[in-house]
Amino acid sequence: MRKTKGGIIIAQQSRRGHLINQEITFPEVRLVDADGGMIGIVPIEEALARADAAELDLVLISPDNNNPVAKLMDYGKFTFDQDKKKREAKKHQKTIQVKEVQIKLTTEEHDFNVKVRNAIRFLENGDRVKVVIRFRGREMAFKHQGYDVMQKVSEAVSEVGVVDKAPQAEGRNMIMYLAPIAE
Repeated sequence: MRKTKGGIIIAQQSRRGHLINQEITFPEVRLVDADGGMIGIVPIEEALARADAAELDLVLISPDNNNPVAKLMDYGKFTFDQDKKKREAKKHQKTIQVKEVQIKLTTEEHDFNVKVRNAIRFLENGDRVKVVIRFRGREMAFKHQGYDVMQKVSEAVSEVGVVDKAPQAEGRNMIMYLAPIAE
């Protein structure tokens, strides 16, 4: 499984990610035993014989042309442990979602308070909040009032969140992002 590119031998990795046993075609490799001890540079035939004697797999760790490194290990156990580590890391990951709160320039005080309470609840759950003001018709002439409303929202949630991205007018919308305060 070697290709040459301009006289340089390139080792291709199998679909498993590593070359193992007979897939390794380098004439000699730097061999590492199962405990991590360095054996030295040995011919590939001797490395395969040592792997058979120990009932382990010969796995190419570093496919460097000048210094290929192979290790004796149980490849099935190695891949299982790698997958287990990935699953554990994924389990402890917190996915941050972006929740959206839409407000109008003409939103009354009570409705405004409901929107702010929702934004606070989202921020307390660790999510980011996207605050959107939609300008309709003649409201486009009063964009400066939109900045005032955004300022009012950011002050109302200042105990649990901070402005992540300042208010910015984009066409008929004004958008601001809020992030939870890091603990």
